[in-house]
Amino acid sequence: MKRVSNVTVRKRLAITLMVGVLIFTIIDIRLGYVQFFLGDMLTGLAKDSWSRNIPFEPERGKILDRNGVELATNQSAPTVFVMPRQIDDPRETSEKLAAVLNISVEKVYKYVTKQSSLVIIKEARKISYDKAKEIKDLNLKGVYIGEDSKRYYPFGSYLSHVLGFAGIDNQGLMGLELYYDKELSGDKGSVKFYSDAKGKRMPDMADDYQPPVDGLDLTLTIDTKVQTIIERELDIAQETYNPDGLIAIAMDPDTGEILAMSSRPTFDPENFRNVPQEIYNRNLPIWSTYEPGSTFKIITLAAALEENKVNLKEDTFHDPGHIEVSGSTLHCWKRGGHGSQTFLEVVQNSCNPGFVELGERLGKETLFNYIEDFGFGKKTGIDLQGEGKGILFNLDRVGPVELATTAFGQGVSVTPIQQVAAVSAAINGGTLYQPYVAKELVDPKTGEVVMRNTPAAKKQVISEETSKEIRYALESVVAQGTGKGAFVEGYRVGGKTGTAQKVKDGKYLENNHIVSFLGFAPADDPEIVVYLAVDNPKGTVQFGGVVAAPIVGNIIEDSLGALGVEKRKNQIEKKTTWSDTPVVKTPDLIGLSRKELQKQLVNLKLDVSGEGNKVVSQAPDPGMKIEEGSTIRVLMGE
Repeated sequence: MKRVSNVTVRKRLAITLMVGVLIFTIIDIRLGYVQFFLGDMLTGLAKDSWSRNIPFEPERGKILDRNGVELATNQSAPTVFVMPRQIDDPRETSEKLAAVLNISVEKVYKYVTKQSSLVIIKEARKISYDKAKEIKDLNLKGVYIGEDSKRYYPFGSYLSHVLGFAGIDNQGLMGLELYYDKELSGDKGSVKFYSDAKGKRMPDMADDYQPPVDGLDLTLTIDTKVQTIIERELDIAQETYNPDGLIAIAMDPDTGEILAMSSRPTFDPENFRNVPQEIYNRNLPIWSTYEPGSTFKIITLAAALEENKVNLKEDTFHDPGHIEVSGSTLHCWKRGGHGSQTFLEVVQNSCNPGFVELGERLGKETLFNYIEDFGFGKKTGIDLQGEGKGILFNLDRVGPVELATTAFGQGVSVTPIQQVAAVSAAINGGTLYQPYVAKELVDPKTGEVVMRNTPAAKKQVISEETSKEIRYALESVVAQGTGKGAFVEGYRVGGKTGTAQKVKDGKYLENNHIVSFLGFAPADDPEIVVYLAVDNPKGTVQFGGVVAAPIVGNIIEDSLGALGVEKRKNQIEKKTTWSDTPVVKTPDLIGLSRKELQKQLVNLKLDVSGEGNKVVSQAPDPGMKIEEGSTIRVLMGE
């Protein structure tokens, strides 16, 4: 038997020891690496395999008018979700839930047996609190009620096409809700709790809470005082004329800020599915395109004045009721014509042949350059979805007839917002502004303004001097021409009527017009521009001066009052007809006694209040023009 030497034994022991030390060193290093370098990651992976997330939706940002009135906000709405692994008896749970939710047992059963850690019941999203209480009282294991929110529009159909609406997941689908969806949405949060494979909570592990980040609040240029006036007038017009549609826009001509915008038919954003899709997905003031009619004559007038092609007071034109252009006869709206008149009267009378003459003096290149400079043929860039750009003749296809009809607003197709922006440029000193609806985005927690829109001037289209002439001419249209229906005592109103035949299948329809009026005030320093179009009004003469002008007059009068613009005595005298109620100046009653009052007022009424024997104040003020039969309020004192 061979004996092993001590040296060999020691060598083997040393090798064994070294191998052991090496192995333990490797293990220690590996354990240290796992613990110190991979520990957080592996713990996270393990926790993820045990975790169950309950989502928390952020608060969608509010939409407010320029004065802080809430137009779109949120309401708390419970949502039901289940954790299938925690449910002991799926059939019983399905039957009880189905009875409360009014859906089939089979549908609920699919939810509660789904191979998932957490399932939201779609039919139980954003339910009422009464319904949520019914479910909670069932005390069903594995069934939970989480807090959610839904979009709420406190004024119903008010401003609906501008606001748009949000879907079931609070995502913007139309209007401002879609255009500013990213900013309004915010970021989701969640509560994360831990459970074993059977879905039972692990009591030794605390829940993790990740708070949601709420969306930004959106402040608009809209003024609810003006918006309410427009909504009222559209409702009245709807009842009076039963039209196929209505469009209204009010804008600050010096900034491009939209003060109000509305149309009919309308819809309730919370119940948009109750109306046809073409109603809620078409914001007519920016989408609709049609021949503008005589409101477009303002552009021809601006071009002719800027190019020194006409002197309104000195140049004359004879209108026999028609004009011949390259073998075609173009008629004036007034049978027999207006006879001899100055070009200021051509504007007042909205005389088509007179504007054909201005178009010929300009020539097609010059006129169409101005039309494009005023923004027609392209989008204005307003911050709303679905804007149209209209249709213009290609210049190489414009002959004498096309030039003539374009000059008085026929044969071109424009949008209402284009007309408002263009006419604002014509009367604000000549600057074309980009219209906009959103004023600011504000952090609701800090109050910090994250984004602010400011007036964006696109181009100086005409001079201040030309703009001044246009304001005067259009004020005379309201005082002495076709726009008399928009005349307001105490406010200098300018404007232009429009009456355009509708086209279908390439042919003009009979007795089917879009009648419109575009007005502004005060005429010497405009603070508001209002456009109104009535599509096919029934039971009336279809003229813009008859139907649209009085509505715009009401809107302007009440809006300027709401905006704090005071009435003034100086304005162009209104040309009256036999059908107009006579106008008188209010006498100065201050200081008169009760006995003297009765002698002063023959064709006016009195509303007397207060104690005492002397008049201490009156309304309207002395010197204001009011219709005969109107009431003067007086306050008596000592």
